[in-house]
Amino acid sequence: MSALALQKAMGARLAGFPAVTDLVPPANIVDAHGRPARFPSVILGDGQEVAADLTFERRHVTVFVDLHVWDRSPSFTSTKAIAGAIRAALHGDDLVLDEGRLLDLKHAGTRYLRDPDGQTAHAVVTIEALVEETRP
Repeated sequence: MSALALQKAMGARLAGFPAVTDLVPPANIVDAHGRPARFPSVILGDGQEVAADLTFERRHVTVFVDLHVWDRSPSFTSTKAIAGAIRAALHGDDLVLDEGRLLDLKHAGTRYLRDPDGQTAHAVVTIEALVEETRP
């Protein structure tokens, strides 16, 4: 559940962060599949959870989340600006999760991709987090 809790917190942060919403309408920051219907947009959802065996209690998980940035523009200028705004919004470890506790959050990397349609710019922003899970 760590990935879901992190995704919810990240989505809320992005939708309420002016540097992001100046570039992407909050309604276009979604958890969805495939190429978006509206541009520009940020799609959350892809991710991975890996055990982070810091203690014998086994309560720590490293979570990787990919945020897909999409825009219809002739260059990567706006896509790179959106990716930069996402990095600024998610800098630090102050996100509050509805389940578990965020211990660390960092930008792991960004890839910029040309879509085969010749019109769409695409970036994948990867965020890495260390989460301490809550146990009953």
